[in-house]
Amino acid sequence: MHRILVLDDIAQEGLDLLAAAPGVEYEVRTKLKGEELRQALNEFDGAILRSGVKITPESLEGNTRMRALVRAGVGTDNIDKAAATRRGIVVMNTPAGNTVSTAEHTFAMMLALSRNIAPAHQSLAEGRWDRKAYMGNQLAGKTLGVVGMGRIGREVAARAQAFDMNVVAFDPFLTDDQAESLKVKRVETVDEMLPKIDYLTVHTPLTPETKGLIGMAQLDKVKPGLRVVNVARGGIYDEAALVTGLESGKLGGVALDVYENEPCTDSPLFQMPGTCCTPHLGASTEEAQTQVAVEGIHLLINYLQTGEIRHSVNVASLDPKTLSELRSYLNIAHRLGLLIHQWHGGGIDQIRLRYRGDVAGKDTRVLTNAFCAGLLERVVEDVNVINSEMLSKERGIELSIEHNSDQSAFTSSIIAEVSGGGKSVSAGAAVLGHGMPRLILLDGYRLESFLDGRLFVFAHKDVPGIIGSVGTVFGKNGVNIAQMAVGREGDAPGGQAIGVLSVDGDVPNAVVNELMEIDAIQQTKLIELPAAGELPTWMS
Repeated sequence: MHRILVLDDIAQEGLDLLAAAPGVEYEVRTKLKGEELRQALNEFDGAILRSGVKITPESLEGNTRMRALVRAGVGTDNIDKAAATRRGIVVMNTPAGNTVSTAEHTFAMMLALSRNIAPAHQSLAEGRWDRKAYMGNQLAGKTLGVVGMGRIGREVAARAQAFDMNVVAFDPFLTDDQAESLKVKRVETVDEMLPKIDYLTVHTPLTPETKGLIGMAQLDKVKPGLRVVNVARGGIYDEAALVTGLESGKLGGVALDVYENEPCTDSPLFQMPGTCCTPHLGASTEEAQTQVAVEGIHLLINYLQTGEIRHSVNVASLDPKTLSELRSYLNIAHRLGLLIHQWHGGGIDQIRLRYRGDVAGKDTRVLTNAFCAGLLERVVEDVNVINSEMLSKERGIELSIEHNSDQSAFTSSIIAEVSGGGKSVSAGAAVLGHGMPRLILLDGYRLESFLDGRLFVFAHKDVPGIIGSVGTVFGKNGVNIAQMAVGREGDAPGGQAIGVLSVDGDVPNAVVNELMEIDAIQQTKLIELPAAGELPTWMS
C-alpha cells in the first residue's frame, strides 16, 4: 500500500483519482510547517503540493521513507531540490498545466492597464462617474516585446497577433527562421527592443541573467510611456526602478502578478496610479488547477507503482548500474553543452552529436540529454537529463545523432556541432585516465585542454610571439594561467589557431580589451564551467 500526502488544497478531480487508485491511500494535511511538516513527510511514500508549503533541508532531515515530491504547477522554488536529491527523492512538476491560464492573465493585465479597469471600477464603487478621467489606449497597432519564447511566451505572442499587435521577441535560443515561422521580429538583446516597444512582458525563470532585467539603467533606453507586465517570477524587474519610472513618466504603467518576496502586502506600487497588481494569480483558474492536480497525481502514482519518472527536475531516470557505467561520459557531455552554448553565443536551431569509439555502443540517448541539459542550463529553469531533449524540441532545435564504433586517438569521444543564426561552431571532449574530462577539439582545431573552471579562449593568427604577448598581459594584470593548450591549422606556422587557457580567478573587461589590441588576436571568449569534480544535481 502506497501512502500519499496532499500538502495543499488541490482540485477535487485529483482527490478522486487518489480515492479510485488501487493500492493507494492518502491523507490531506494542509498548512504544515516546521517539525510537524518534517514528521509528516516521513510517514508517506509520496507527496503533492502547490506553493503553500516550503520543503527545506530541515523538512527532509532524517527522512527515510519519502520517494517522490510532485509540484502541481511549474515552479519548484519552494522545494529544495538539492536536499531532495541527497535523500533520494524524485522531484517532478507539471510544466504544461497552466500555460494557457498564465498567457491569458498576461493579457488581462495588459488590457487592465490600457483601459484603466481597476481605477474606473473603483470610481464607480465610490459613487463617481468620471468618464473623462479614464481615457485609455487600444492594443491594436502597438508593439509588444516578449522576453522568453518558451511555451507561455509563444502563447502570449500568438494572442498579441490576434489583437493586431506587432511582436518583438528575445530569447537566447530563438533563431531568425524560428522567429519568421512565429511571425515575430527577433532582436539580439533586451536593450535593443526597449526603444521600439509599447508593452513589455517577461516569461523566463529568475536567474542571475534575468534578475533586474529592467533596472535604473534601462529607464533611459525605454520608449516613453512603456507599460511593463510580469506574470513570471518576482525579481525580474527591479521594483524600485519601476517606482522611479512611474514617477518620472518614463513608464506609462506597471502590472505585476509576482513579487521578489511573497506573500507581498506592502509595496509602494500598490498605491501608485498607473499600476495593476494581483496576488500571484497567473495559474489561478479552475481549468489550470484541475489540469495540474490530475497530471500531478498521475505522475505520483505512476512513479510509486511502476518506477516511471516524467518531468523530473532533479534526477535522471537511470538505474544505479547504468549510472555508474556512464558517469564520466555524462559529465563530459554536460560540460560540452555548457561550453558550446557559451562559445556560439547566439540562437541555435540545429545540434549534431557524434559518438565515436566504445561510447558509441552505450545508451547515448541519456548522454544526448546530458549535453542538451548543459546547452540549456543557463537559459531554462530546472533543466536536466529528463526534460532537456523535450525543452530543446520545444524551442525548435533539430537534433541529429551519429555513431561510429571505430576508435580515433581516444578510446571514446563525443563531438558536438551546433548552428543557428548563420553561425556554426564545434567542440569535442574525451575522458582521460580515471574520469578526467578533456577538451580535445574546438572549431576543427585539435588540442588538449582542461574542461573545468574558467577557460579563456582566443582565436588568433599563428605568428611568433603571440603566446608570450598574451602571457605578458595576464601576468601584468595578476591573472594566473593554470594550463594552456593551442590548436592550429596544419603543421606550418602562419595560419589560424585557437588557444585555450585555464585561468585562476576572473578576467576583467579591461584585460580583455587590452588583449584585443594585439593585432594577431581576432576573437576572445571567457567560458565558465563547473569546477573539477563538480557534478550537476541530477548526477549527484
